[in-house]
This record gives sequence, C-alpha cells and structure tokens, in this order.
Amino acid sequence: MEAATSPLPDDVDALKALLLTSIQKAEAAEQRAVRVEAELASAKARESATEALIAHLKLQIARLRREQYGASAERTRRLLDQMELQLEDLEGDAAEDDLVAEDAATKTATVTAFERRKPARKPFPEHLPRTRVVVPAPCSCPACGGARLSKLGEDVTETLEVIPRSWKVIQTVREKFACRDCEKITQPPAPFHVVPRGWAGPSFLAMLLFEKYGQHQPLNRQAERFAREGVELSTSTLADQVGAASFALMPLYRRIEAHVLAAERLHGDDTTVPVMAKGKTDTARLWVYVRDDRPFAGADPPAALFHYSRDRRGEYPRTHLASWSGILQADAYGGYGELYREGREPAPVREAGCFAHARRKFFELADVVGTARKKSRGARTAMIYPIALEAVQRIDALFDIERTINGKNVAERLAARQELSAPLMTELHEWLTAQLARLSRSHDLAKACLYMLRRWHAFTHFLDDGRICLTNNAAERVLRFRSRRSTCRDPLSAHPDCAPQQRRSAGLARRCPRPHRRASCQPAR
Repeated sequence: MEAATSPLPDDVDALKALLLTSIQKAEAAEQRAVRVEAELASAKARESATEALIAHLKLQIARLRREQYGASAERTRRLLDQMELQLEDLEGDAAEDDLVAEDAATKTATVTAFERRKPARKPFPEHLPRTRVVVPAPCSCPACGGARLSKLGEDVTETLEVIPRSWKVIQTVREKFACRDCEKITQPPAPFHVVPRGWAGPSFLAMLLFEKYGQHQPLNRQAERFAREGVELSTSTLADQVGAASFALMPLYRRIEAHVLAAERLHGDDTTVPVMAKGKTDTARLWVYVRDDRPFAGADPPAALFHYSRDRRGEYPRTHLASWSGILQADAYGGYGELYREGREPAPVREAGCFAHARRKFFELADVVGTARKKSRGARTAMIYPIALEAVQRIDALFDIERTINGKNVAERLAARQELSAPLMTELHEWLTAQLARLSRSHDLAKACLYMLRRWHAFTHFLDDGRICLTNNAAERVLRFRSRRSTCRDPLSAHPDCAPQQRRSAGLARRCPRPHRRASCQPAR
C-alpha cells in the first residue's frame, strides 16, 4: 500500500512563498470584488437617476398636455397626483443609491463614483431666525505651536432645523379674597375664551380649522395624529370645537359680507367642488363674489365672499344677492337672468359682459401656435380660421387701451374709453354682423359671434361707466387661488385684465405657462 503524500512542500522557504502567493491572490480577489461591487453600485445609481429623470419628464409632459388641452377630468388630476407620488419615491431611491455608490467608490481607486445631477437648492428664507453656533478656535497654531493667531474670516454653514410641535396646558389661577370688614368675597373675572366655557386655546382652534379646511385633513386623522403625540382627543370633541369656532367667527364673516355687498360693482363666478356621497362623488358648486375697486382707483380694500351649494340652480345667486343692486361682472350663466329683470326689488342689476369669455371662443379657433405644435407631432389639427384670428386681434386692441388706463380714476377711464374704445366697439359690431351673415348658424364661428351680439348691451356698458372692467378675471383669479383643479386654456383667462404684451397677439399667442387651477376642496367629515 502506497503512503499518502502531502501536496505542500516540506521546505520552509517554499511554504512562505506559497503562503505569500495565496495572500496576494486573496487580496486581488478582494479588490476585484470591491471593484465589481462599486461598479454595480454605480450602475444601479445611474439606473435610478435615469428612472427618476424619465418619471420627471413624463410628469412634465403630462402637465404640459393638460395645460394645452385643458383637461379638467377628475381622472386626469388623480393620474397627475399618482405620477407625483411615484416621482417622489424614485427620487428618494436615486438619492439613496447615489450615496451607496459613493461609499463603494471610496474603497477602490479604479472606479469613479457616479455623480447624479441634483436640483439647485434655494437659500433658506431670510425671515427664519438664525442660531449662531461658533466652533471654538484653537489657542495655538497646530503647525508650529505659536500663540499669535489673527482672524482672517469665517465660513458659515447653514443647516435647516425644525422644533417639533409641543403641547402645553395653561393654568389660569384666580385667587379668591374675603373682606374682613364686610365679609364679601372678591375674585378676578374669568379669562376670555373664544368658545364659551371652552378648553381649547385660540392657537389650537386656529390650527384645527386650518388643518380641516385649508389642508383638507379630516378630524379623525387629526385625532389620530394628536394621539400619537400623547394628546388623546375624540373626533366628536374636535367636531364640537369646530362648530363652536365657526359660530364665534360668524360676526367676522358678516362684516366681510357687509363690506362686499356694499360695493357698487361686483365680480361673480362659480366653480365645481367634488364632495363625498354614498358610494360616489357628487359635484357641488362654490360661488364667489369679489369686490375690487383698485382698477378705478377705489380706496376701499378688496374682499371676496364665498358661498357653497350642492348644485348650480339659479336660485342660489338670487338668494346671495337678494338685497344687492349694482353692476355685476359675470359670465353668461342663465341663473343670473332673474337679477337683471326689470322691476326687480330693490333694483335691477346691471350686467357687464366679460371680454375674456368672448375672446376665448375665437381664440380656440385661431390658435396658430397650438395647431403648428400638433402638426409637428403628426396629430390631427383643426382648421385655423382667419375670421377668428381677426376677431381676437380686434378684441386685443381694446385690451391695449385698458392697459394704459388701469388704476386711473373713473373720469379718466371714461374719457379714454369714449375717445379710443367707442370707435373700435362700433367697428367690431359692424364687423361681427357682417361675418355672421356669411356663416352658417351652426358653425362654431357663428356661435362665437352670436355670443357677443346677443349680449351687446352688456359688452358696451363699460363705455358708459369707468368702474366696469373688460373681464371677470378678478373672480377667476380668486377661484384659482382657492382651488387646484383645471388648467388655463386661454392666456387672458388666467391673468389680469392687463395681460402682458407677449401673450396678446392671436397669431403669436402662447399657452398659459402656469396652472389655472379650480376648486377641489373636499369637505371633511
């Protein structure tokens, strides 16, 4: 039987050489593993950054399409919200993978760390308080040990920090005193509470109402968050405070209502509001009436009055303005018709037409830029009508005049309109009448012409009264600020009466770059 032989040499030097070779191979294998790990981390970071960039571009394209085509469907809005959530997750993953790749690249000199392009951060707001923490300077020079140090300057690094919300209970102590002479008991009066016999302070009530109506956070969610912070309050208890605070704020609301309804001219408009119903979502309405005297140099401050209704019946504006009479700037909604009726008490309301609504009907038929954009994508394009193009240019000439008199007093505005705008309005009426005779009554251009001709008395009231504006954009701006839903399709509908010059010409008209959002407040339970 043959004896087993060892594969290892018996010589000590040979064993040392073999051990050294094994160590070098292990170190090389470890370096290769580190390099492969760094390359994989870099590739993963690059892939995550690419996915985040693709998601960002998709969201941007979806927003631009929504602004261009004016899609106001609830499904489109939910789709954009979902894309924003996905983008947040992808950007968070990309930042994490970027740090992992950077950490892996530090372990090897052969792999360069992937650098993701990050958005530039804006400086922190100036109104935030600053706490200055000075790192102690050395008492002597670290290089030579000398003590003669002179300050050359300083580097400041700012870090944003937040103080978590803290709760406290305020104890108001009212001491009682007894008179030794007359034996009467004296005690200071109880402190003021927003809610009678209330336990909630004004700051807490303000936060509760803002979270419910400003941030659309239902009371049950607020109660859950309060409980996690160590303060347990039931939903019914919070609801009682909301009702009591609403009652306490009612006098302020009445003061605002009285101020708005004291105006001689109002802007009126309404928008949709989705509300929860049994197994579905109903569409309610949010009505707004705006007082804004600044265009004719009025001294009274602007204000807005909101009303809510479950539908859009005409009885609501009649109820809202039952005791008011004056000039109403609004769209052609039929529900306002009863306000304009002769013999109405206390007096008929004067109707003032909105040139932005009239212009939009022609603008949609003369969107040269939008048609060219569709044609470049190979999409189906609508016909560009020269009549619509000329109509927009004629209306824009009126806006040119308005830009020069905006903010002046009533007399100056009226004089300029009589001199400059009245001849243009006469020419516009004759031109619309002539074009209507050449068109079929079912054509979109004919409908746009009839929209103005049938309400010509409302569109010409601004020639006799310097307080009237050309558009109802004041109400639309309030609704856009209040809400978050649709997109602006016409530049003039999303901006003040004095629209910028570059958005004026119909031949060079551009889509409004900013969202023109409408209301989507969902009343919380």
